[in-house]
Amino acid sequence: MPDTVARAVAPPSPAGADGAARPPEDALAGLVDATALNAPRRSRVPLPRPVRRLAGPLMMVVGWQALGTFGIVGERVLATPGSVLSAGWELTRTGELADHLLASLARVASGLALGVTAGLVIALTAGLFRLGDELLDSTMQVLRALPVLGLLPLVIIWFGVGEAPKVALVAFGTAFPVYVNTYAAIRGVDNRLVESGRTVGLGRLGLVRHVILPGAVPGFLVGLRFALTGAWLIMIVAEQLNATNGIGYLMNQAQSWYRTDIIVLGLLIYGVLGLAADGFVRLLERRLLGWRRGFEGGA
Repeated sequence: MPDTVARAVAPPSPAGADGAARPPEDALAGLVDATALNAPRRSRVPLPRPVRRLAGPLMMVVGWQALGTFGIVGERVLATPGSVLSAGWELTRTGELADHLLASLARVASGLALGVTAGLVIALTAGLFRLGDELLDSTMQVLRALPVLGLLPLVIIWFGVGEAPKVALVAFGTAFPVYVNTYAAIRGVDNRLVESGRTVGLGRLGLVRHVILPGAVPGFLVGLRFALTGAWLIMIVAEQLNATNGIGYLMNQAQSWYRTDIIVLGLLIYGVLGLAADGFVRLLERRLLGWRRGFEGGA
């Protein structure tokens, strides 16, 4: 009854020019303007992907320079980008920076070669064979929990104070990311793919070659990415102890003279090297995983 009374007292809808009743304005408010749907969209100028990836670091550098220019952060606390570039140019001109950089690269390359090879071989053994899994996986999980840099005193006792302990630390720290991710990728291969391979007549060796190993490549590349980053993190500390060259040694010497420009320069070099290593792995992914199409993000 109240609804009937409300409809009875409601004012009639206004009529249009043709005499037909028009709907109330609140009902029209929810309708979509059809002309707006047909209007041409304003075209945007696409920026190359490398330019978009560099936008964030560039904005950070601008803010960093502003902090030093306006005196918010003192030069002794944190050098400005201009001071860092000046120190880098001076070290480059004298050839000192190139010598330290080559020494660090040689150590990291040697450690990575040993660590990645060991991690990959152990992952294949534990992932492909049940006996290898029972004997190796639990041992690797125990060793993985050990702090890498905490082993430095023991490694010095074993290998002395030369190049061997630095390479050994990098090898130890990079083997586990490769092992964990590769092992998980091997055991994560869809069993339906294995059954399909057996259906078409593949033996064990054929399954490993055509099904399991290709399916484990993404996991290996993830482990390689973590290993490359971890190698430089370990080298920062390793080169500050009992070293006569390297980027870490250069930063340690700069600390004695409160040269924050050289310290920040060393950190930036490590960051650039890490970014270059990540780009190398991305290139491998495009070459080795061209058959895989994944989600690349929205607009």
